[in-house]
Amino acid sequence: MSTQSASFKSLEDLRAACLDLPAGSDTAAAAVARRQDTLTKPPGSLGRLETIAAWLGRWQGRDVPKLDHVKVFVFAGNHGVTAQGVSAYPSEVTVQMVANFAGGGAAINQLARIAGAKLDVIPLDLDHPTGDFTQVPAMDEQAFLAAVSAGYDAVTKELDLVCFGEMGIGNTTPAAAISTALFGGGAEKWTGRGTGVDDAGLKRKVVAIEAGLKRHADSLSDPLKIAAALGGRELAAIFGATLAARKNNVPVLLDGFVCTAAAAPLARLHPTGLAHTIAAHVSAEAGHRRLLEALGLPPLLDLGMRLGEGSGACLAVNIVRSALECHAKMASFAEAGVSEK
Repeated sequence: MSTQSASFKSLEDLRAACLDLPAGSDTAAAAVARRQDTLTKPPGSLGRLETIAAWLGRWQGRDVPKLDHVKVFVFAGNHGVTAQGVSAYPSEVTVQMVANFAGGGAAINQLARIAGAKLDVIPLDLDHPTGDFTQVPAMDEQAFLAAVSAGYDAVTKELDLVCFGEMGIGNTTPAAAISTALFGGGAEKWTGRGTGVDDAGLKRKVVAIEAGLKRHADSLSDPLKIAAALGGRELAAIFGATLAARKNNVPVLLDGFVCTAAAAPLARLHPTGLAHTIAAHVSAEAGHRRLLEALGLPPLLDLGMRLGEGSGACLAVNIVRSALECHAKMASFAEAGVSEK
């Protein structure tokens, strides 16, 4: 079980949880940094591998972090806004891909195995798509809180590292809508081709987002209301899971554009809301690089990926494992009998 089960009764209840976040262990992070300075290498020569080790230490609260229990969560949801012709694929593909995950046939199955991570796929009411946000809120308060809670309760305190991913036909449209609402600049700035829509499809996405922003203008000053009105169940679950990870001192690897947009409201609610996260990669989706820049999250990888499923996050687990191996198992100058500078 997690430190506390989510029982958010209202948006204000959830907001209070978002404003009360642990800061991580300065003591553990400093101990990791001190050890790095004793290892047989020039100071700082392993670059981000060194800061990753300190990040793990801070959020796990351990001088020598561990990665015994790593899990990938893929949350799946369907979207009413697909009625606006915003995706190249029909909504049935979401259910079909969840079955593919269960059968071990998706990319994330292979990547999780190679990374030594368990995979947990959580479908969220796939038979009932969210509302078409050009017409109505994607979720009312009750539905939004239920999805947030599903993500929150998935993340348990014994985990050492988690990756978040998603599956949901049409979900780059809610991601772009949330990004536009949170950071401004107009829908065209944040909207990309997603699963590969043509020029007409891209225009339909922009028009749909603009319509959603206009219809829900009264909600745009509140990050939680933005996430409910313009998002999706899988995005809400990722938000809840990111919050639970922080409460449980579990570091997080964020996947691509949808995943990052899902977590972004936490950064707008709390100035260090995403400090326990690392952006695993920057995807090829148009708005992702801009969103990472807006959030101050430099990505670890840039491989031109745009699959989702947590695929980029899972690849980054291997980098985090490498950082930990160097930190924990390299010899110090004294141990190796190597002269220091």
